[in-house]
Amino acid sequence: MIGASLWAAKRIQQHDCSYAFPRYCDGRVCNANSASATLNKWLKPRLTDHAVVHSLRHSMRDRLRAVECPSDIIDQIVGWSSSSIGSSYGKGYELPVLAKWMKMMED
Repeated sequence: MIGASLWAAKRIQQHDCSYAFPRYCDGRVCNANSASATLNKWLKPRLTDHAVVHSLRHSMRDRLRAVECPSDIIDQIVGWSSSSIGSSYGKGYELPVLAKWMKMMED
């Protein structure tokens, strides 16, 4: 993590809870649909009419493209699977490689 996401993660760790959003996860069930709906409701008055939580992944892809990050690294960072057969082999990129490209977006 870098920038604002790192700042937010550190703030979350300061709370005495196992989950970042305990309202949506009780240790047995995680209600991601409710969390997504709540975030979309919060975003709606703050962004354009068509922006949703999923738009954040698209924005991240655009930012990584702007620093000429390779597509397979972008896919790993944003959590998309690659369409090539070879991409399923091995462990993927190590964290230092991913961090290098994330840090390039800060400059």
